[in-house]
Amino acid sequence: MDTGGNSLPSGADGVKRKVSYFYDPEVGNYYYGQGHPMKPHRIRMTHALLAHYGLLQNMQVFKPCPARDRDLCRFHADDYVNFLRSITPETQQDQLRQLKRFNVGEDCPVFDGLYSFCQTYAGGSVGGAVKLNHGLCDIAINWAGGLHHAKKCEASGFCYVNDIVLAILELLKTHQRVLYVDIDIHHGDGVEEAFYTSDRVMTVSFHKFGDYFPGTGDIRDIGYSKGKYYSLNVPLDDGIDDESYHYLFKPIMGKVMEVFKPGAVVLQCGADSLSGDRLGCFNLSIKGHAECVKFMRSFNVPLLLLGGGGYTIRNVARCWCYETGVALGTEVEDQLPQHEYYEYFGPDYTLHVAPSNMENKNSRQLLEDIRNNLLDNLSKLQHAPSVQFQERPPDTDLPEADEDQDDADERWDPDSDMEVDEKRPIPTRVKREAVEPERKDLGAPKGAAEQARGFDSATNEIASAKSVDVGAMVIDEPTVKVELETSNKASNQMALLFDDQSRCLEAMKMQLL
Repeated sequence: MDTGGNSLPSGADGVKRKVSYFYDPEVGNYYYGQGHPMKPHRIRMTHALLAHYGLLQNMQVFKPCPARDRDLCRFHADDYVNFLRSITPETQQDQLRQLKRFNVGEDCPVFDGLYSFCQTYAGGSVGGAVKLNHGLCDIAINWAGGLHHAKKCEASGFCYVNDIVLAILELLKTHQRVLYVDIDIHHGDGVEEAFYTSDRVMTVSFHKFGDYFPGTGDIRDIGYSKGKYYSLNVPLDDGIDDESYHYLFKPIMGKVMEVFKPGAVVLQCGADSLSGDRLGCFNLSIKGHAECVKFMRSFNVPLLLLGGGGYTIRNVARCWCYETGVALGTEVEDQLPQHEYYEYFGPDYTLHVAPSNMENKNSRQLLEDIRNNLLDNLSKLQHAPSVQFQERPPDTDLPEADEDQDDADERWDPDSDMEVDEKRPIPTRVKREAVEPERKDLGAPKGAAEQARGFDSATNEIASAKSVDVGAMVIDEPTVKVELETSNKASNQMALLFDDQSRCLEAMKMQLL
């Protein structure tokens, strides 16, 4: 079933997309420790493939502005952020109680530059959301992001800061509804929990369920209060292949897009659902995984693509390189170009890897039951829920362009190129780096009040033990009243102005007399 998404000559969706890509050359230097499966080096490997395939030339490339303390505290607790900022490998033995309290230690170790790492990957995701909000791109990509397990007050599953929640909060400033889709093999528990009582964010997670981390994501977990039916969980068993996966993904996501009508989509592309992953047990091919990106792209809704899990790093780099091509509408050749990590991809040195012959434990009956159950839940939703008029957080200012940028390439935004991160020269036309200056929070741009309704107060109705206290998401800065209240104040002010003018004219007449 080809519904478009990759603009090949025969595709149904042949329109090119403007893509903003976020990458920090330092991200590959962070190291969780010996033997730890999470390796940020995979981001550098992905970037090298993009450079040598020539894909960077077709994108707006940004070095992200690091997220500030106040940015992180829009979701995370102040004391947790303070802890992440202050903890170091040298001081951790003096803070054992704090380590236990914030679940930092084993799966989420303390390593050199931990807080800078969090600022970097969170800054890329929030920066992508800002670009989408200002209409400067159709798709934003941050492969360093997608760390979906982090909670408000604790680290979890290799994740310290939940960049996804922060990006969604940014998108909610402009869009009434935001859809979150998760194709990582692990349940997207941190994001679901954050928005469990809200009808402004729908979360949909496709994941392995049953004696598997994090242990959440039952099909019966559907949201609570105003968020009831706005959480969808698709529990899967070992060995699921492309055909079985798409049997669920396409009809479910098609129905979600029809009923929920999101203004923006966030797609977490965790690559641990690929065949042969070090920690995974699914059997998806790279093309099968990318088909989900292709399908969501075909709806032509602002799209934020994020990374996530993925622990066979050569396959992670292959996957995210190919999916960047899908975002751009470019078919990438299977034969890998020569580059500094070429030896990682032997003995075939190809982009695609054949799935294994492992057993698919997802029977057709099981898949049909899941599909029918979730489609039935979706039928209980009101179409495109309305959002009440209310106060909204101020917009994040758009970083100023680098006026010193000088590039002869003709592109849709030539001031955003950056150098390739590498040790040896790479033959590419990408010359310079655009560093995002620090973002500023300003009032809403003209007309924004008509598009956005602010952060839903329903997220503060924490009526379930499952849901976190999302009060911290509300930004404690001067807010901008929207539409009705603004218009009422304006009309009152105009009436007072006319009244004052009448008095002045009357006084002038008396003086003349």
